[in-house]
Amino acid sequence: MQRNPEELYELGPAAPGIAGAPMLHYLEGFIDAGTGGRLLAEHLLRTFPHETVARFDVDRLIDYRSRRPVMIYDNSRWESYEPPELALHLLHDQGERPFLLLTGPEPDHEWDLFSRAVLGIAARLDVGPAISFLGIPAGMPHTRPLGVIAHATREELLAGHQRLPTRIQVPGSAPALLELRFGEAGRDALGFAVQVPHYLAQAVYPPAALALLGSVTAATGLDVPDAELRETADRTNEAIEQQVEESAEVAELVRALEQQYDAAESQQAADAAAGLLAEGEAMPTADELAAQFERFLAENQDRTDPPDH
Repeated sequence: MQRNPEELYELGPAAPGIAGAPMLHYLEGFIDAGTGGRLLAEHLLRTFPHETVARFDVDRLIDYRSRRPVMIYDNSRWESYEPPELALHLLHDQGERPFLLLTGPEPDHEWDLFSRAVLGIAARLDVGPAISFLGIPAGMPHTRPLGVIAHATREELLAGHQRLPTRIQVPGSAPALLELRFGEAGRDALGFAVQVPHYLAQAVYPPAALALLGSVTAATGLDVPDAELRETADRTNEAIEQQVEESAEVAELVRALEQQYDAAESQQAADAAAGLLAEGEAMPTADELAAQFERFLAENQDRTDPPDH
């Protein structure tokens, strides 16, 4: 029996003038080094007024026992319950150009039906392309520019972006399946993965969100202010530098990663993304360096998070 994807969501009244609007999506639950994707999604929702145009049935899609919703107990009674929300929001950038943002927990169930549902919404609203964004760990120092790797359903969409020229097998995700299904349906979709230093992958790292924002705006032409993210990123980098200065061991590890990065850049300047994956013969591996740095940062965890606004 063919299941109906429209059973998974409620769609509000069609908003006028959104044909062709980009549909960004960030679904929390898969890898997101430095929380770059989450920080960017939160920045967009905090910066622009938004309205919900579609809401998904989380009771069908989410395993509550693996990601338990928050409840508040006060004195002698349960006071409140915060159910998860997986929804598509309509926003407008500084130039009043519309765009959509699908965000919430990554579905635990019915990925194919969910993908068909999102495809159906995109077709009914006549929007696109679909664009995902997240962070991935990489063997690079925080003192060098963060690379952003792009992938897309059509070669033309990758013009001007870095790519990873290799064939690999990785665990699947709902955002990746969305991109695949969009391509199979002849609709444009692309994704961005910012390379975050291994040793900061578990920290909150605003520079990752800033790099992702640059890639998203370059691909879509959206006008999104970045001053808040840039200020937070600068404060975070200052805090990291202070920690590095206080430890000769950590400073040496950073220098080793810098040498590894610079050597790879010199060797394969035309393909920086592939160069970042190369290992120097006489140096410790990026994982070994990262493990030592992570131990240091764990001892100073209260200082690795970005400063308060």
